[in-house]
Amino acid sequence: MAFVNDNYCNLKDSYLFSQIAQKVNAYVAEHPEKKVIRMGIGDVTLPLAPAVIDAMQKAVAEMGVKETFRGYGPEQGYDFLHEAIVKYYAGFGVTLASDEIFISDGAKSDCGNITDIFSNANTILIPDPVYPVYLDTNIMCGRKIVYMDGKPENNFLPMPDDSVKADIIYLCSPNNPTGAVYTKEQLEAWVAYALKNDAVILYDAAYEAFVDDPAIPRSIFVVEDARKCAIELCSLSKTAGFTGTRCGYTVVPHALVRKTESGKELELNKMWLRRQTTKFNGVPYIIQRGAEAVFSEQGQKECREMLAFYKENARIMAEGLRRKGIKFYGGTHSPYIWLQCPQGMSSWEFFDFLLEKLAVVGTPGAGFGAMGEGYFRLSAFGSRENTIEAMERIEKEL
Repeated sequence: MAFVNDNYCNLKDSYLFSQIAQKVNAYVAEHPEKKVIRMGIGDVTLPLAPAVIDAMQKAVAEMGVKETFRGYGPEQGYDFLHEAIVKYYAGFGVTLASDEIFISDGAKSDCGNITDIFSNANTILIPDPVYPVYLDTNIMCGRKIVYMDGKPENNFLPMPDDSVKADIIYLCSPNNPTGAVYTKEQLEAWVAYALKNDAVILYDAAYEAFVDDPAIPRSIFVVEDARKCAIELCSLSKTAGFTGTRCGYTVVPHALVRKTESGKELELNKMWLRRQTTKFNGVPYIIQRGAEAVFSEQGQKECREMLAFYKENARIMAEGLRRKGIKFYGGTHSPYIWLQCPQGMSSWEFFDFLLEKLAVVGTPGAGFGAMGEGYFRLSAFGSRENTIEAMERIEKEL
């Protein structure tokens, strides 16, 4: 008999955003006359930057000529994109080696796949509330999971607790779903904890491009010795609107070395390279040329304009909530607003209220963990027209 993975029995019946989609689709089918405004899933709405489109078009043309046609590329990404990312990191004070960078089809994939190089015997430390992928991928492996509570008292930024011992730590800053950001001093405390416990930090920096304050780290590698204990996962989905074209990258420093259960020391960079060359065929050449253009001078200018658009949406949302007297977090250095559900409603009660009464879709905080109950996430990635209209509905009807 072919036995299947028993750990899947411990997962919720469906992924959070699939559950939301089912509810929204049912509502739309029953109310086709309603204009539904979606502020839930963090999908972008602006088109790709002109510099990116131009680069992709040139790459498409190359693929149609024998002399410039490309077949299989390197699983870890082309050198030209590595060089562009090295230069990008240097812009905020981080020096990377080219072969410490691995190009992927997005941070979500890497967040799930990176667990391949770790033993299932590890104890996992996960913030709550949290992006569901961190939790679900470790449940699938049957690992022991402990939680660190994010709450108003710590501004939804859990800090190390020496009484809690963990081997792998998930951190996300700017945070999804709360929008909270760690300071350099706070990240220094996490690095110290990881080094003390021989732990590894999996640092999700998917939203780093939203950070405006130069004092707030855009990479954990601005912290001394972070190379000895951290892996950084990044994405172009929000930085440059690549949700539909799929490109991200993960940084695994050479200095990061840990032991196997049998006591053999291994460099995690080589382990990840071995995993990727075995299980991944690389990101298409055309997409990587588009990604390279993101990091060009013109591409950065155009992408900053896109980010400014979404930041203005967040400001509009924040102002509307302030006028209603609704307590919230995020919206600064982040595309997400994390609000306290009004009138004592639970997360899913507020979801149903917004959908059924206002035809506005958000994300219930309970879907991000127990500490998310009573909270709700709104995304700033919509159009300007829809953002304004949604806030008008909320201000008028709530």
